[in-house]
Formats: sequence, C-alpha cells, structure tokens
Amino acid sequence: FFLFQSLGLIVPLLLAVAFLTLAERKVIASIQRRKGPNVVGFFGILQPLCDGLKLLIKEPVLPNSANLVIFIGAPILTFILALLA
Repeated sequence: FFLFQSLGLIVPLLLAVAFLTLAERKVIASIQRRKGPNVVGFFGILQPLCDGLKLLIKEPVLPNSANLVIFIGAPILTFILALLA
C-alpha cells in the first residue's frame, strides 16, 4: 500500500519536472531566436521521454576513491527528505 502511495506522489512529480524542463527549453530557445527541442515527436513533446531514457541507459560513473555508500546514498537520502518535507 505504501509503495502505491509513494509512486502516486513520485511519478506525477517527475512528469511535471520533465515537462517544465521542456517548457523552459522552449522559452530559452525563443529568447535566443532558435527553434529549441523539436526533433522528437510533435513539436518536441517526446523530448522529456527521450531524456529520461538516455539517463537510464547511461553508464554509471563511480569514482575509485569515493566512499560508495555515501556517494550513492546521499542523493537518495536527500530525495527522500525532500519528499517528506
């Protein structure tokens, strides 16, 4: 039950951020008098999906000298605390 509540909060939040990023790119492109993201889908509407897919299939970069627990756990902890606030 908790998993569905969490996904019900996280998924719309991620979608909103993705499409707000697209809107930001479009506004910045219009300020600079260029087209902006318009290659993927109708008027670039699938661009956030492609950005997310690219993020998922990227090779993870883990520094050799880093403490892996802190390196991986700190962003997760920050995200969880931001959701709880």
